[in-house]
Amino acid sequence: MTASSLRTVKNPPRAALQAVHSLDRFVFTVPDLAEAERFYAAFGLDPRRDGDRLDLHTVGHPQAWGSLHEAPGQPKKLQYLRFGCFAEDFDAIAARAQQLGLPRCEAHPLSAGQGGEAGLWLLHPDGFPVQVVVAAKSSPEAAGERVLAPRPPPGVGASLNRARIPKVHPRRLSHVLLFSAKVPEAVRFFEEALGLRVSDRSGDLIVFMHGVHGSDHHLVAMAKSGGPGLHHLSWDVADIDEVGRGMEQMLAAGHVRGWGVGRHVLGSNYFHYVRDPWGSYSEYSYDIDFVPGDFDWPAADHPPEDSFYAWGPRVPEDFVTNFEIEPAPPAADPAA
Repeated sequence: MTASSLRTVKNPPRAALQAVHSLDRFVFTVPDLAEAERFYAAFGLDPRRDGDRLDLHTVGHPQAWGSLHEAPGQPKKLQYLRFGCFAEDFDAIAARAQQLGLPRCEAHPLSAGQGGEAGLWLLHPDGFPVQVVVAAKSSPEAAGERVLAPRPPPGVGASLNRARIPKVHPRRLSHVLLFSAKVPEAVRFFEEALGLRVSDRSGDLIVFMHGVHGSDHHLVAMAKSGGPGLHHLSWDVADIDEVGRGMEQMLAAGHVRGWGVGRHVLGSNYFHYVRDPWGSYSEYSYDIDFVPGDFDWPAADHPPEDSFYAWGPRVPEDFVTNFEIEPAPPAADPAA
């Protein structure tokens, strides 16, 4: 895939809707950039150093999905999010934010050299900056194909020996899940200012939101917490075998904390979460529900005890702990 293959104009069915189409970049700080580079390289991403910044790419995709900066001695912290929109929608989004009286903010200092001078800067209800820029659509155009390996001839095993199993390399960012102390206000912000829509929710405990120009079931989600933070980054892989192989890949690298393999109810994706050195997670995700750009997904409110996951191991006790606001960081994995 090349940068020129990403869509830059709206499709006719959504011509009347002015909304962001993609989460263009996430930005957070970590205490040790070298540690972050080792973790994400082991996970199968393509981390690239650019001076004092680490950009996270996926193999074969032109998008830089996120950027990490070093803040020695400080816990990991979400700094800002950048959303992309089509050029024809930008002025309408900016005017709508003005009409809503949403607070503006200065460009984040870490955005210097990354287009920080461009676009619209708004203050999220949880207090962190959100940038809107004109950008090519990096969110998917269609649901991923369900790839089933052909059955081998008699006498040949379908699985490779462990030594021959290739490394898992996620294809793209699927979504981020944020912690929020103000979930209702955050939902209104994303709906009214950015044009996202609710896909599904469990009251204000967790809310999933998608883009109207075609996106996964959620490109951003929020979980109730005592403050803002980043719970996990979700990365799309080709099949459920890659979910399991990703788990093994990270166990072999010494990252033993996590959750999975399992399957979610809301979003329907198969998952394995790997705990990073800072107490948050990166997720291998396969076969998440897709919301086409010409379809209005019927939002619903689900009881949490019946909609978190369909099957899988028990949830770790601290899985939804926001270590960005806890007084002490969690212990690192042996490999970290």
